[in-house]
Amino acid sequence: MPRKLRKGQTAELYVVEVASGKRTLVFSSTELLFEAPNWTGHELIVNGDGGLFRLLVSGGELERIELGGVPEINNDHVVSPDGSTVYVSAEDGHLYAVPLAGGTGRRVSNEHGVHHYLHGVSPDGERLAYIGLKSRDELRITNVYTVPVAGGVDVQVTDDEFADDGAEYGPDGEWIYFNSERAGHAQLFRIKGETVEQLTFDERVNWFPHPSPDGSCIAYVSFPPGTEGHPADVADVRVRVLENGQIREVAQLSGGQGTMNVPSWSPDSRYFAYVAYPIS
Repeated sequence: MPRKLRKGQTAELYVVEVASGKRTLVFSSTELLFEAPNWTGHELIVNGDGGLFRLLVSGGELERIELGGVPEINNDHVVSPDGSTVYVSAEDGHLYAVPLAGGTGRRVSNEHGVHHYLHGVSPDGERLAYIGLKSRDELRITNVYTVPVAGGVDVQVTDDEFADDGAEYGPDGEWIYFNSERAGHAQLFRIKGETVEQLTFDERVNWFPHPSPDGSCIAYVSFPPGTEGHPADVADVRVRVLENGQIREVAQLSGGQGTMNVPSWSPDSRYFAYVAYPIS
């Protein structure tokens, strides 16, 4: 069931200039709860009410993107490096490729006992990184996987009972960045082969690492200490940037779920987009 705005709530789409911290309100709505901006060329892509929409980075109105027969989607979607395709997670648990120019959607994922949540595409456009959710001994287990965009065999990257999420390729295509509770509560990590590196170490609950295209920094969402999962409408959500081991605060807002679930950097690494959900 797609999320809806609460009484008195607004969805606000911002673009922030990383160097200066200047934020620009691009679009707002008191009717549609939209989420999870992607950045492609001169457009931003968001989801809402089970569908997908585009609008200009400079502002304007939302334009619906036809999903080509794909079932209702959630807030996990990424754009291919060449800008031709958007990959989406559908409510049926599968991943689909949707041509942005129009056409029929194509299922990418396989039947192997997991519910797929998409978060990243490799820089060469050949593989998707996703979180696979399955039940094991009455536990909900999430691990990092990859799959070829053309279809093929899945590769399981992690295999443990820690809660993992937000699997996203770095700009070199070798490291996969993700958040995990393997440190006690959600922190940011990256993995390459058997090597796992922890990136954040503070008391806050940190989610969804998004490496900039030039590899200079990581944007992410930070929840208050003690937060479980990544809930919606948390008053003290911080959007932060990790650069050279130093954390810099970009914004404090009401939000969480839907604020910045997916890659949202501009191609030149100067800007990224996020959504806030203030309640009057």
